[in-house]
Amino acid sequence: MKARDVMSSRVVSIAPEATIQDAIKAMLENRISGLPVIDRTGAMVGIVTEGDFLRRAETGTLRKRPRWLEILIGPNSLATDYVRSHGRRVEEVMTRSPVTVGEDATLDEIVSIMERKRVKRVPVMRGREVVGIVSRANLLHALASVSRDLPPSTATDAEIRTRVLDELSRQPWAPIALIDVVVKDGVVSLWGSITEAKQGEALKVCAENIPGVKGVVSHLTWIEPMSGMVISEGDTGTRKAG
Repeated sequence: MKARDVMSSRVVSIAPEATIQDAIKAMLENRISGLPVIDRTGAMVGIVTEGDFLRRAETGTLRKRPRWLEILIGPNSLATDYVRSHGRRVEEVMTRSPVTVGEDATLDEIVSIMERKRVKRVPVMRGREVVGIVSRANLLHALASVSRDLPPSTATDAEIRTRVLDELSRQPWAPIALIDVVVKDGVVSLWGSITEAKQGEALKVCAENIPGVKGVVSHLTWIEPMSGMVISEGDTGTRKAG
């Protein structure tokens, strides 16, 4: 999927000279948490979000620092904080030069930007024009559209076993040399030992995602690798796939 496939194409924007009350009203009325800031030439000059209003004089949430830290920070940064916490216009509180993507950006690229920049939304550009916004909610909608039940499968038990083992062989966490997979009537049984509890959960999830699997039974034994002590025996209850 690309940005164009998941983005919200209805873009609600605001001018840099607008008041912060105008921005707050626009966000509340449209049930959104951020606005691209567009100047009179149509260029995006920033983005204002709910996060820009967390530290405000009106709500008594100004950042408090010890005097020695203020000396280290210096007057320039302190003055910048003052403008952001007391400013009355959008241009005074907005984030300038926000990170953007093009319409052909992949979801992996967008998620990487969100994680790296710690942002919740990314504007989508076509040249100088903002044509959409990809938010975390848009990513959830994309996930919902593809996270459907696995389609019916006519795979044999042998084919299911091969697919499970093939998938496990590609996973760096899987103790492939310590486990065996047995499939009967579509039910996968996991045998062997693991050295971490989460490995057992991941093995079950791996099997559940293979088409044709009706259930998963774990007979795995969790062994502490340094001492060889058995921490827990396998759970023989069947967990239905899907």
